[in-house]
Amino acid sequence: MPVDSWVPRDGRGLAAQAPWRPGGSRRLRSGSLQAATMAGQEDPVQREIHQDWANREYIEVITSSIKKIADFLNSFDMSCRSRLATLNEKLTALERRIEYIEARVTKGETLT
Repeated sequence: MPVDSWVPRDGRGLAAQAPWRPGGSRRLRSGSLQAATMAGQEDPVQREIHQDWANREYIEVITSSIKKIADFLNSFDMSCRSRLATLNEKLTALERRIEYIEARVTKGETLT
């Protein structure tokens, strides 16, 4: 890969970072080649760091979604329990009323 073609994530080219020789020569000063080589070696490290952050953001989204699902399920559970408890009370009242009516019918009492 040519040294001039490397562009870091901040959008600045290597030319903005490396000390070029005065007079418009495109050759690097001694020692600058090592900096350019190190910059080229940092590129995979930077890419790995950016990938790690992307993975962390993805995990955060998934975690948030799981929490929202758990909150919904807990809310749904409480709502269902409340409604079932109300229905249970109504059924219990109806069962008692049926038992009372059955007892009156077996005794021969009039229902009116």
